[in-house]
Amino acid sequence: MNISDNQFDDIRPLNDNEVPEAIAQLLVDERFKKAAEQIVKPYTWEQFASLLSSCKTKFDFQKRVIYPTMNRFIEKTTKEMNGYGWENINENESNLFISNHRDIVLDAAFFNILLFDQNKETTEIAIGDNLLIYPWIEKLVRLNKSFIVKRGVSVRQMLIVSKHLSDYIHDTIRNRKQSIWLAQREGRAKDSDDRTQTSLLKMLTLHDSSDPLNTIKELNIIPLSISYEYDPCDFLKAKEYQLKRDNAEYKKSQADDIENMYTGITGYKGRVHFRLGKCINSFLSEIPSDTGRNEMLDKVAEIIDREIFRNYTFYPINYIAYDLMTGTEKFSSEYNKEEKQNFISYINSQVEKIDIPNKDLDFLRRKIIEMYGNTVKNNLNIK
Repeated sequence: MNISDNQFDDIRPLNDNEVPEAIAQLLVDERFKKAAEQIVKPYTWEQFASLLSSCKTKFDFQKRVIYPTMNRFIEKTTKEMNGYGWENINENESNLFISNHRDIVLDAAFFNILLFDQNKETTEIAIGDNLLIYPWIEKLVRLNKSFIVKRGVSVRQMLIVSKHLSDYIHDTIRNRKQSIWLAQREGRAKDSDDRTQTSLLKMLTLHDSSDPLNTIKELNIIPLSISYEYDPCDFLKAKEYQLKRDNAEYKKSQADDIENMYTGITGYKGRVHFRLGKCINSFLSEIPSDTGRNEMLDKVAEIIDREIFRNYTFYPINYIAYDLMTGTEKFSSEYNKEEKQNFISYINSQVEKIDIPNKDLDFLRRKIIEMYGNTVKNNLNIK
């Protein structure tokens, strides 16, 4: 479905009538060619270019290019990938799926593959403009049904940009009947302590600030829990923790973002489970109608978080990590000595990959352990 109203041209995905021109531009972009050649094997560049040229709509592109490409990565980098909770999707409604955020690229990409396998329409995907490092990346993601979240704006512009984004999300779900995937926070929760940012929910209410609770309700929010057995970027996240600890001014570079994206896509993830919670509308009645806006947003965030915590999948390493974090054997029945030793060896091998000055081995090990144990901790603390 094309978006006829041009008020969202600056952030929306491509319309289908724009697809052929975008593909033609991609095919003459040397940076795109260099990146694509590494990913599209066993296709030659000429074969891939012919396949890409055959796509006339976003659906064509997802079906002929994204779906088979992602399935090759799934086969190479996962032991299994499953989705659960499909009964929580009402076929007569569009939804805003809000999930925890582990991988820059794959969280939404994997979810859309699972939707494809269920013969359900794929979601539009929110992506921060900080990741649009090259012009070809923006073309590619908008071709893949992504819309742009503007991050690098002044404080004065932020309210205008946020209201614009809120209007787009509401228009997409309510008028165009197109579902959306959105991470629960800006950036990944690098320690897996998954918390929905109230600033995100505040943005969603800007469409109609006079009735924020009902404005949230209109989006039919379904929390989504993503559980990777292994996070290929765990050592990069631990590295960033120490760099920030040692230098309060440290900020990731574009090269760091590219390394995280590449490592996340190509690294081994083991078992991967996506589990849909219940639409939060059934829980919003818990919030009194006279609740102040800020308190209301806090309560909505708690509801989303509770569903995400409840629907994690736990693997033996999560239980091992929790016991290592807490110095207990609370979950010793969930794993054996060999699995524990293998996990400790895994942590040490990941820490070895980190090359930074004044490398703090104990700190880095602890941060990686937390990444795998905090999900169990949060599940135990469900209110």
